[in-house]
Amino acid sequence: MTKPDAASVLAERVHTDAGSKPFAQVTIDEVRARAAELKSAVGWGPTARVAPVAMAWSELARTMDAAGAQTVGELPPEDVSGRAERLWIVPPGGSLLP
Repeated sequence: MTKPDAASVLAERVHTDAGSKPFAQVTIDEVRARAAELKSAVGWGPTARVAPVAMAWSELARTMDAAGAQTVGELPPEDVSGRAERLWIVPPGGSLLP
């Protein structure tokens, strides 16, 4: 399976408390907030499926911390494209359409 194109991933619009913005502009604080929001939604049954996505956002925050990145766009492109599906920036498999 090939990774999604990093430029396309970075251009995808993501909802934050500040509104919709390109993924490249999402800040480390917004990444942490998304991780916390998703973690709080994890439960049992169908909501257990949210856990891997919450973990992916937490992992992204740790990666940004380690790299000293203030926005997602400051990370190396391969880091971004390799995480896109786990973060649900792009749907796993590339599309939600049949």
